[in-house]
Amino acid sequence: MDVRLPLTSAGICLVLLISGCSPEDEKRQVDLEEKTAQFEKSLDSIPDPKLKDAVAELGGSLLLLERAQLKLDSKPVETEYSEDALAMLKHYPSPQALVDTYINGLFVLKKDSSSDYLTDLQPVFPFAFNGPVAFVFPNGLQWQSVTLSDKRVIPFQPEWSETDPGIQLSPSSSNLTNPDDLTVAYPFIEGLDVDRKQQPQPVSLQGKVEVIAPRRLYSFDLTRQDLGKTRSNDNLSVTLLKLADNYAEIEYSNSAPPAPEVSETPLNPLIVQARDGTGQFISRSGSINQTTAQIAFYQKQLAKLQQQKTWSETLEKQLEEEQRTFEKQQTRHYSKVYFNGTIETLEVSLLDFSAATVTRKDLSLPVRHFEANTTSKTIQPLDLSVVVYDDQAISWLKGADLSAEQLKKGVSISQSVDDPSAARIEFNHLRSFNDEMLGSSFSPGESPVSFFTEDGGGKRDEPIELPPQAFQIDPLRGTITYDLNLFPETPAYAVGSMPLFLATVEKKTVDANQLPAGLELKGNTLVVDLKRFPAEDWRFFARDDTGNYLKEILSVSHDAHAQGPALFAVHYFYGQPARLETYQRTDLTTVQYGFEVKLDKADTSHLDQ
Repeated sequence: MDVRLPLTSAGICLVLLISGCSPEDEKRQVDLEEKTAQFEKSLDSIPDPKLKDAVAELGGSLLLLERAQLKLDSKPVETEYSEDALAMLKHYPSPQALVDTYINGLFVLKKDSSSDYLTDLQPVFPFAFNGPVAFVFPNGLQWQSVTLSDKRVIPFQPEWSETDPGIQLSPSSSNLTNPDDLTVAYPFIEGLDVDRKQQPQPVSLQGKVEVIAPRRLYSFDLTRQDLGKTRSNDNLSVTLLKLADNYAEIEYSNSAPPAPEVSETPLNPLIVQARDGTGQFISRSGSINQTTAQIAFYQKQLAKLQQQKTWSETLEKQLEEEQRTFEKQQTRHYSKVYFNGTIETLEVSLLDFSAATVTRKDLSLPVRHFEANTTSKTIQPLDLSVVVYDDQAISWLKGADLSAEQLKKGVSISQSVDDPSAARIEFNHLRSFNDEMLGSSFSPGESPVSFFTEDGGGKRDEPIELPPQAFQIDPLRGTITYDLNLFPETPAYAVGSMPLFLATVEKKTVDANQLPAGLELKGNTLVVDLKRFPAEDWRFFARDDTGNYLKEILSVSHDAHAQGPALFAVHYFYGQPARLETYQRTDLTTVQYGFEVKLDKADTSHLDQ
């Protein structure tokens, strides 16, 4: 029995919590909290466990939906830019070509572990699976087993078992940054030393992959002039119902039925992107995909459930039939999509699943081992015979031409006064390619700061005489820490200068067949002589014949010996470079960022007097 709100299709995505509420929003929040408390109390009066579960599931989903709506409505409109979510698709002649690239570009890395009893495996995907540039087609990947060097096959299990005495393959529980990682765990025997080299090592990883490629993708470009109009292309249609500053309401439909092979598969065909007045994509903050009619229907079902005394098969069938009948009547779909910024234009894209290609493949992927630093002089091959582009490279490399004014404009200041004995002012800026090129030879110079009181009008007043130990400045981390215990008066303002660092970067473009001494291309690998091109000063990007940047798979530094100097580095690319762009740091300058900060007030009641 499933009468819950279909929140998978609702696509509720909450990125930020409320950071500022209007009085109306505060009232909505209070009302919602009261409603939640009343609902939870009402559950206690339901004696039938099955009925109680059904009410809790459906009512909880409705409350979650209301909570999401409140948070999205209350979020301040602060601009945050994103990448083109469809960029990857634009590089391939057909949806199926993208699917083939995804499958054929997948490989597995063996990762170094500090434990003799664990070996981590990292599946490496050619395309991202989260964020704004996530893989756009429905897909599923199921690991089945790992084959060891002694020919044993270890089946995959969803959780590591403390009581299993043998070798286990399960999801990694220690790596939150790579949730797809797996761990091969060897049995631990108390008091017995284990030689890692004697343990059978993973040789190949087996699994199954399934990807659904739609017949096509079609994009509608919409502005405020399209409000209330239905735009169509063959069997696809879109209507822009409302366009506010930071959200859009859309109806969409596909008049053709879904292909038989995907008719029972939950599919979300909608991809909505927005640009602001600068022409850049702004990031999404979430969406609500339920109309008022749909919410009213589920509320009616909830009310019916709450009137029952016991659960029965008759009730279950009745609710299911009502839901099927209602959903069949919904010929058009709805979405209210929120963005972090002011919308100028919309790009509404629909995946057309009226025809679809379902690719299923059994995988047996060799486990490869690449150390970030190795003493081996042999270059391992890593040619995956696919081409994948780095669509973030263009915006990332804008940091090579960063000016002092642009650097200063990107600074944001935050404060922490939770601990008045270690209050902090932090100067942060968006990370860019400039940061990557800074190296480690910093000379920050002086970082003066003075603290001031305020007058009766809240303006800056007299400076405060302080002992040197009252505050500390860390110019490399951009922080000022001060101890209010050592202040004779309460500070209201901090005035001073914080150093920022700006690299001067020289860019050159060279053809693959005219590389200077110290650079060599071998297929999809770039070999760099680190004596001529020290890693701290140089970066390399590759383009193929199309002019697009190739995505780098990984890089390896080959050293003379474990503690010796680096000899050469090898960069592996998804594709064959036709030309290289070299970026060299030729100078490093310090830019002084002058500031006047109105200090947040701390609770000083418990400080030493």
